[in-house]
Amino acid sequence: MTGLDRIIENALLEDIHTGDITTLAVLPEKREVHGRLKAKEAMLLAGIEVAARVFSLLDQKIRFTPHFADGQQLKSGAVIADLEGDAASLLQGERVALNLLQRMCGVATLTARYVHAVQGTRARVVDTRKTTPGLRLLEKYAVRIGGGINHRTGLYDGVLIKENHIAAAGGITAAILRARAYIPHTLRVEVEVETLEQVREALAAGADIIMLDNMGVPAMGEAVALIAGKALVEASGGVNLESIREIAETGVDIISVGALTHSARAMDISMLLEGC
Repeated sequence: MTGLDRIIENALLEDIHTGDITTLAVLPEKREVHGRLKAKEAMLLAGIEVAARVFSLLDQKIRFTPHFADGQQLKSGAVIADLEGDAASLLQGERVALNLLQRMCGVATLTARYVHAVQGTRARVVDTRKTTPGLRLLEKYAVRIGGGINHRTGLYDGVLIKENHIAAAGGITAAILRARAYIPHTLRVEVEVETLEQVREALAAGADIIMLDNMGVPAMGEAVALIAGKALVEASGGVNLESIREIAETGVDIISVGALTHSARAMDISMLLEGC
């Protein structure tokens, strides 16, 4: 079972469990119907193949015909896909398919707004691990569709020394040296700092990426000048659409935005059956 199938199977089990009582009661016999997925507001599409896979796992006889591909901008009223198949199967998959599709479109649409806000600067917009439990792979995919870039996927694929690591290790220098001794040469070491003094220490200890955590914009500018290209500079903490342009103009390389995933609004998409 693939990672995507596992996510969908868990969602279907959560929703259907021992059976769709309503559908079993009102549709005791198979009935072929036509359905449509329709955008009820403008959005960036992400997750069309995920929605298709929901129905495929329920019933391989369902015909799912998409009219748009991920990354395309949709207008309100656009018919995203047509579906044909057994009414019971379509009804059982409706909510899971919509939940995932609406969520992914929301993340992609919001990400695109952040990416647009920093156009013309050197800054790249990246996500964080502040994702919906169980949906991280889908949400990070949606970030990429929106033009953003993925930070580390989890604790296993990148070194990010944060405030509590520093406290437990006995300081920035000690934490960086221990990380260097532990990891292969192919991995970079990133460290979170809060002051210019910590920037100096992280730079002296050989950090590859220095994350400026909740620094004011003037201090960020000073930090960028101090680092002077010796490490990548990431800005993080409290970033929003109103502040991101000013942050980008300090010259930072990366801006991590937790809001891309933890605050994205689900887009409004409906499924209507016809020929019933």
